[in-house]
Amino acid sequence: MHKFFYSLAVLMFVSLQPANAQQINHWETAIFSDDTWRYFPGLSEPPSTWRNPTFNDTPWAQGKGGFGYEDGDDNTIIPSCTSVYLRIKFTAADTSKIILGVLHMDYDDAFVAYLNDVEIARAGINGQYPAYNALGANHDARMPTGGLPESFTLSKALLTKALKQGTNVLAIQVHQSSANSSDMSSNAWLSFGIKNKNTYFRSTPTWFYAPETVFSTNLPLILIDTEGQTIPDEPKINARMKIIYREGEQNSLADSANVYDGWIGIERRGSSSYNYPQRPYALETRNDTMGNLNVSLLGMPKENDWVLLSNYNDKSFVRNILAHELFRRMGHYAPRMRLAEVYVNGSYEGIYLFGEKIKENKNRVNISTLRPEDNEGDQLSGGYIFKTDYTGYNDYWTSNYSPVNRPGGRVNFVYYEPKAEELTEAQKNYIKAYVDTLEGALYGPSFDSQTVGYRNFIDVHSFVDYFIIGELSRNVDAYKKSRFFHKTRTSKSKLVYSGPTWDYDWAWKNLNDCYLLRNMDGAGWAYRINECNVSPVPPSWEVKMLEDKYFSSTLYNRYFKLREGLLSMQSMNALIDSVAALLSEAQVRHFAKFRLLGASGPAPEIDAPSTTYAGEIAKLKNWISTRVSWLDDNMLGSPFTDAELVGEEVQLLMFPNPVQETLYVESEEVLHSLTVYSMTGAELMRLRPATDVVAIPVSALPGGHYVVRIVTRNGTTLSRKFEKR
Repeated sequence: MHKFFYSLAVLMFVSLQPANAQQINHWETAIFSDDTWRYFPGLSEPPSTWRNPTFNDTPWAQGKGGFGYEDGDDNTIIPSCTSVYLRIKFTAADTSKIILGVLHMDYDDAFVAYLNDVEIARAGINGQYPAYNALGANHDARMPTGGLPESFTLSKALLTKALKQGTNVLAIQVHQSSANSSDMSSNAWLSFGIKNKNTYFRSTPTWFYAPETVFSTNLPLILIDTEGQTIPDEPKINARMKIIYREGEQNSLADSANVYDGWIGIERRGSSSYNYPQRPYALETRNDTMGNLNVSLLGMPKENDWVLLSNYNDKSFVRNILAHELFRRMGHYAPRMRLAEVYVNGSYEGIYLFGEKIKENKNRVNISTLRPEDNEGDQLSGGYIFKTDYTGYNDYWTSNYSPVNRPGGRVNFVYYEPKAEELTEAQKNYIKAYVDTLEGALYGPSFDSQTVGYRNFIDVHSFVDYFIIGELSRNVDAYKKSRFFHKTRTSKSKLVYSGPTWDYDWAWKNLNDCYLLRNMDGAGWAYRINECNVSPVPPSWEVKMLEDKYFSSTLYNRYFKLREGLLSMQSMNALIDSVAALLSEAQVRHFAKFRLLGASGPAPEIDAPSTTYAGEIAKLKNWISTRVSWLDDNMLGSPFTDAELVGEEVQLLMFPNPVQETLYVESEEVLHSLTVYSMTGAELMRLRPATDVVAIPVSALPGGHYVVRIVTRNGTTLSRKFEKR
């Protein structure tokens, strides 16, 4: 299979030369999906000669394509089966006038296509001639959900081998991914590029898009070849990837891969974006033994985990870039992204964002690496990335607290990195206990205290800046899903940080969603999203934090300071214009593939869709201008001088309190000794940790109140009470 698909790719890329573009006068379609075909449901093996043009198919049933069931696109319903075999004849009066071909397929789940017994395309299934009961990879048809069929370019060299003067036969076998699959879909169109003005076939479908015959782009060009495999949800499959990019020059399919040419593992990703016609992917660069390969790609630091994010829901291509770039310029990590044009198995898939997956790394989320053996002391206290998002099986913990603006709401925190199955019980218990204590301080009577309040547990400035980005964009997802937090080791910082930013393609627009997001005048606070009973339930910590003058005034000062520079309309418009200028050519190809201009996208936007790319850019700028005008008039908090913000530094944290099994003590100084006393003064336990993080086992203590006396290496003495339950 590898040899076959490599050869097919070579033939295709060699054919895409300037001469073809000069010679093709127009395109015509020889076969339509809803033509009359012969078909054979795969309840048994058909004769081995079924692909041959001379095969007698008159005993086969006859019907209007497409063939299948339960997909909503079936003209001929067939019985439930693992495969279906299709044949149709057409006449080519003069093959010398045909320069290029394209097979468009919309299928569920896999297929192989033959022209006069010569294989011309396949996807999702292996084997030279798959048996009738062979199963392929899972794949959904695109057209029932508003997408376009996939295209498979047929080079001049391939057509010379397969296409005949006179009568020809297109034969296709379509396969399921499981024996009890609930649906099947098979729709095919065969079209040809004609070199003169004569008519040989029929006009192309209204949705028809021709393959690029002369392709050049100022963007990075990414070519992915799965060798006939369909890209699954998981696990990642092995594939080949080439990246071509010469900055300041046009990059073409015929150029050599100067950035990357090697193996990758690739799978589909995303939640709401998972089934978009432009599919998002997660990938990792791999070496020849399929191990992780850390490489620097397109100016980004070395790593092996990457993403290809779909722009199907963002007609400006700016929304994610703008959020990440602003958060980064505020002084925080945000994923680096590059706009690129992508081909998958020879099919043009549009403009993607290629960039960094959120991950613990010195060049990404720069926190300590948490290893399985890190179960005590300072090593236990950091290396955690967690988030609020949709949950999976056993990949989360449930908060002991409900949001103040949603009593009874159940908040779940997802273990992101390390994953839940990679964490030890001690590590799970630690981060859960830490967040429980944070929330206990936030919702306690002294929540705004400098010494015992929630600010002992969070980095206020990262939370403020994250809030500003979330509200500037009025992002429906900023607080409820894809909302990340991270914590490093106490020796570096004992605080929980907010970020990085992620998932802003539904932002920067008016949505017919929660009432807070519908306002056309720029009004509404996204942080109050719990008032709309959304799922998943966000913790909405900011609702309570804004009752703290320190937090609200820090927010006020920070916002208006940023409005003088980074968040000025001049600055933000310049960033938007730079992206629009970069995409002046590529956006034409993208919207030829995905007919989104003038049409509604997945997000329920209230504003009418623009019919041009320039209109989408203008609409985005106008939305931001309206939004910041409202924020300027309604920003929460009040001016606060820097002198008023200075307070006593936190010396020590102790959590959880009350405690059942393990009490954690974290100090800014190395701890010399810890002594646990009963309330009558009896010494019960003495530890000499010589570290700044200590886990005290208290499960054997009877329920009641106790005192811990702490002496640091510098001689500082502190005492704290705790309750054992």
